[in-house]
Amino acid sequence: MKKKQGMQNTGSRKTSSIEKRSTEAKEGKEEFREPGFWETVKEALFGVRRPLDCIQVEVTSRCPGRCIYCPHTTLRDRWRSRDMEISTFSRLWPLMRRSARVHLQGWGEPLLNPAFFDMAGLARRAGCQVSTTTCGLCMDETIALRIIDSGIDIVAFSLAGAKAENNRSRLGVDFDRVCEAVSTLQAVRQKHMAVHLEIHFAYLMLASNMEAVRGLPALMKRLGVHASIISTLDYIAGPGLEAEAVGPMEPEKIERAEAILSETSAEAVRMGLGFHYELPDSSADGTSCRENIGRTLFVSADGSISPCVYVNVPAEVADPRRRVFGNVLERDPLAIWESDEYRQFRESLASGRPDRACQSCPKRFM
Repeated sequence: MKKKQGMQNTGSRKTSSIEKRSTEAKEGKEEFREPGFWETVKEALFGVRRPLDCIQVEVTSRCPGRCIYCPHTTLRDRWRSRDMEISTFSRLWPLMRRSARVHLQGWGEPLLNPAFFDMAGLARRAGCQVSTTTCGLCMDETIALRIIDSGIDIVAFSLAGAKAENNRSRLGVDFDRVCEAVSTLQAVRQKHMAVHLEIHFAYLMLASNMEAVRGLPALMKRLGVHASIISTLDYIAGPGLEAEAVGPMEPEKIERAEAILSETSAEAVRMGLGFHYELPDSSADGTSCRENIGRTLFVSADGSISPCVYVNVPAEVADPRRRVFGNVLERDPLAIWESDEYRQFRESLASGRPDRACQSCPKRFM
């Protein structure tokens, strides 16, 4: 196959193979061309050609964890464990060329996919910033060095407590092992002076375990974590888990959570740490979404495109919330994003007439 003009030779046999498959996957719809220096400068100055903020890509739906609040656990008998193929990821090229960031994570542990770093590299060549969220169980010095070399700028580690005793909802993910993983990445980052990389915590605050978040700033300081993003339970994966959520119509929970988080945030700021959270607000008009579906999208491991991860759970169940607008293996991803059906879905939320899948979602009130 004739080599596309503008494609740079990195000297890597693996990279050349990826680029060839990526070009073939595009079927001539768009030239597989990396953005040049002046094109990148123009984008930075004028914000052109990047109408999407982020593409979230489910690298895999496989996960070693058994977190009590996750559908991977509650629907384990009907779960579809699968890895995204690099040829499927390559078809996202037109979207990546129009997105500021690619986040490599969905309903699984992304580092389990053998093609993870190939995908990160392809996204970087498209001019995107690249981030991921991991449970940490796969982390070692070799993986840490590959992360640094890949150009990934944010790695977030999942937690649901700041000590071993209050992180027990994450069954199968040992708290001390997560801390060891963070320390490993931090040590390699410092050794190689990888100032481009930030280490974050993706922290889930369960209603029954709110006080545990107070220990987070001290843990961040000890491990060298730059920032924490605090969320509450949004997807109810099984009976009884409603009690662990903080809903927009639960003022007592919201008030308690706000008091704890505001005090903890002030402590983190005093330590020079990033600390970000949002809680539902019953007075919000419900016409926006924390998932920012007007400028982001989710691609599952099988190539299907949805507004967010919550409406495309990989399980063999009848789910009335499931919304898929096309598959990149069958249609051009830009055509899917720009389709009338998908546009109407996004506009319905903004106009105050959300699709049924969004009507009960607390993210509308954040």
